[in-house]
Amino acid sequence: MTNQDYLDGNAAAGLLSEVFAADITTAVGQCVNCGDESVVARGRVYVDEHGLILRCSVCGDVLAVAAERAGRLCLDLRGLAWLEFPVE
Repeated sequence: MTNQDYLDGNAAAGLLSEVFAADITTAVGQCVNCGDESVVARGRVYVDEHGLILRCSVCGDVLAVAAERAGRLCLDLRGLAWLEFPVE
């Protein structure tokens, strides 16, 4: 991991709102690597021209990757043991 500047997890809201109907920033997930449980908004988001990487704010491991490829949104959530949304 580089010392590249990052944004907080709220930066993931726009792109991920195309997939999730609920507000993704208030969703709580668990990091597979360190077990930390927190809201997505607490994560560190690294953005480039292809998409974004969401990293755990505790251990820095990758939680999720979202990328646009050939007009499709590809989402990899393997860094999350689980993800839950508040019921409204």
